[in-house]
Amino acid sequence: MTCDQLVCANCNGRVIDGRCPVCRANRARLQQEQHGPFATLNPTVLLAVLCAAVLALALLMR
Repeated sequence: MTCDQLVCANCNGRVIDGRCPVCRANRARLQQEQHGPFATLNPTVLLAVLCAAVLALALLMR
């Protein structure tokens, strides 16, 4: 999720604009979360990787 899509409940402005302290804090938190190892992967890719891992494990157990 990006800041462009979020509306602040405190000031009714877009979070990306940073009108109030709540907006600025949430924008900073979202920017920190986007730097994780899985930040660029979407849920579909993660599900495909999980299915591949389960399949590989099933083949190894055979």
